[in-house]
Amino acid sequence: MQGEPSGPLGDEETQEVPDYSSDYVVGQDNIQPFGLDIHNPVFVISGSAIVLFVLFTFAFPAWAAENFGDLRLWLTTRLDWFFMGAGNLVLLFCLFLVLSPLGSVRIGGERATPDYGYVSWVAMLFAAGIGIGIMFYGVLEPMNHVLHLPLGAEGLEGEARRSLAMAATIYHWAFHPWAIYSLVGLSLAFFCFNKGLPLVIRSAVYPLFGERIWGPVGHTIDVLAVIATMFGLATSLGFGAEQAAGGIRYLFGIQPSDGLKVAIVAVITALALISVLRGLDGGIKVLSEINMLMAIALGSFILVLGPTLGILEAIWHNTVAYLAYLPELSNWIGRDDDYYMHDWTTFYWAWWIAFSPFVGMFVARISTGRTVREFILAAMLAPSAIFIWWMTTFGETAMDQYFLQGFAGVADTVRNFQPELSLFVFLTEFPLSSVTSVVGIILVLIFFVTSMDSGSLIVDTMTAGGKIETPLTQRVFWCVFLGLLGAALLLGGGLSSIQALALATAFPFVLIMLMMMVSLFLGLRAERVLLERGDAE
Repeated sequence: MQGEPSGPLGDEETQEVPDYSSDYVVGQDNIQPFGLDIHNPVFVISGSAIVLFVLFTFAFPAWAAENFGDLRLWLTTRLDWFFMGAGNLVLLFCLFLVLSPLGSVRIGGERATPDYGYVSWVAMLFAAGIGIGIMFYGVLEPMNHVLHLPLGAEGLEGEARRSLAMAATIYHWAFHPWAIYSLVGLSLAFFCFNKGLPLVIRSAVYPLFGERIWGPVGHTIDVLAVIATMFGLATSLGFGAEQAAGGIRYLFGIQPSDGLKVAIVAVITALALISVLRGLDGGIKVLSEINMLMAIALGSFILVLGPTLGILEAIWHNTVAYLAYLPELSNWIGRDDDYYMHDWTTFYWAWWIAFSPFVGMFVARISTGRTVREFILAAMLAPSAIFIWWMTTFGETAMDQYFLQGFAGVADTVRNFQPELSLFVFLTEFPLSSVTSVVGIILVLIFFVTSMDSGSLIVDTMTAGGKIETPLTQRVFWCVFLGLLGAALLLGGGLSSIQALALATAFPFVLIMLMMMVSLFLGLRAERVLLERGDAE
């Protein structure tokens, strides 16, 4: 039977194997008011919630700033174990899939072939994933951690101090976030392209709920995913607007007022709308490849003109240090380094989780034709390698400036809590600093555009019942309100409010991710049996 799961596999030779497919037709619950094509009630509930939140935050920015700041503190101190434990579990689950026979299952069926080459695929994954973050944190985070060592290791000096600072930085950007994205993306890709279910989050837990997923349970899951995605994206956009404003201030002396930040968001929203009109291949794909080339050029510039041999050696040493410190950094029990664990790790994990419906759905759309093993290894190792190279190049050079050259500019931006200036202060110690600073701003803005464009595409798909071809008006709506959401949060408390809402919306999605792991295991196990029998497509 196609609808409900038929129970445990038991004896694979004699017992019916569930195929976890459904007779549900994509868009069958949609309504078409005013020429739209939207899911009822997912679009209505999530769209109304975002609109009301934006209006409320614009109307009461002072109240929002105070209360969102308190919410952030409460969530990071009370739920650190929850977010960190979930991140560890997802990473272990992905490693299990890679090492198990389930890794041989191919997304889209045995005869499926990839739509994109590795370079384009990794470029889109990189740009849509956490691209803005490397611009904001590439210089800032290593310097912060070397000044405020985690794990209560303030007594370390010299190379040992720098190694721990880099390991603590890489920990936030390597395996864990990409394991989270891999889980969500793989779950959606498998149940969509192998089982014919709609490309919506509820499909990823079909084995647990069966046909009930098309009712209130599924509506709730999709609404939570939409809201988490919007606030996860708003977090990235907030960082991008803050950094772009900081760069403009540093280069042109224009003070980064709220008006300037809102203007930046407005301009980027307009550019994102142009990208929306060009479509996936003409917009996101082209911008992602341009951005990756520009990022490689900037990183190579720093590598060549910085302490080149020291950086190359440090890439290996920092990778080893990361793996050595990984168990200790992943453990929340008995820790007293609250600043690192709460303000950094817990927030990061919530940010990645809130971001995961967006990145997961985007990656699912471009990942047919790859095996489960290939999907996870490529999605985890390639971006992790890029981030280790980037963070080492910028972090080691910034620490050389501080410890060996006596330049305290970047350290001062950390001490004075001016994170948006760290990159631009860092670049002043290099030739052509004005040019490289402009390149940095352009990189931030293009990451901004690709995130908004691909984000509006994904949210539109989720609120259209999994339909990919929808009226353009819907993507425009989500793109505009994503910009308005980012602007509202910047005015209603700035980065603190943005981080608070990312934490709050990520919490319920963790529960959905835990269900995804069980569902994906059941689905892949059944698919493997069907393939061995010759019953799968």
